[in-house]
Amino acid sequence: MNDRVYVTNEQVLAAQGAFVRRVYNWMGLGLALTAIVSMYTASNATLLGWIFGTPMVFYGLILAELGLVMALSAGIHRMQAATATFMFFFYAALNGVTLSAIFIAYTSASIADTFFVTAGTFGAMSLYGYFTQRDLTSWGSFLFMGLIGVILASLVNLFFRSEAIYWLATYAGIIVFVGLTAYDAQKIKAMAVQGFGDAESERKGAVLGALTLYLDFINLFLLLLRIFGRRR
Repeated sequence: MNDRVYVTNEQVLAAQGAFVRRVYNWMGLGLALTAIVSMYTASNATLLGWIFGTPMVFYGLILAELGLVMALSAGIHRMQAATATFMFFFYAALNGVTLSAIFIAYTSASIADTFFVTAGTFGAMSLYGYFTQRDLTSWGSFLFMGLIGVILASLVNLFFRSEAIYWLATYAGIIVFVGLTAYDAQKIKAMAVQGFGDAESERKGAVLGALTLYLDFINLFLLLLRIFGRRR
């Protein structure tokens, strides 16, 4: 008796599409949560004063966000899928609290315009990364080095306050995150093709993919806001 289970190409494609949709749906839910929390925080003067008027609170939130990202990225395979999902959405909510500052610095119209520019760019590069036959693996190390360079330039500029360095880091950062969007989209597609073995592992893979794309979108949005945002 032959107990082999044959999987058709259509089934593989369906499973791959379902995984990718889950990743993008969770990323979208994370962005929506960030936006809701951000707008609520920006409309609450007491909350704003407590967060941005108390340096210990603000920097504590920033450190908590960094800790959550590091914990999820490094330890997701050792935790339950439900825990990983909660941590992702908790991070998105915390990020909404700190990002409420953009509603103070920029007009709502320019924030909305920048969001749609970001969404269009992100969508185009995601589609390119997903459908291109070109292997983007070689982009990874180049983009990572570019990201390190942008971070270092931004840190150095905290002391020098140079407008030239500020704009150089901004445009370089946009290039880096546009490239990372395509690279990560292809990497998520590859994850779906390889499979996970069980539903728990698949869910954790989807959370990690959603976090990766979420970070690409948020960073691209913030960098584009420097260009398109109109200050109050």
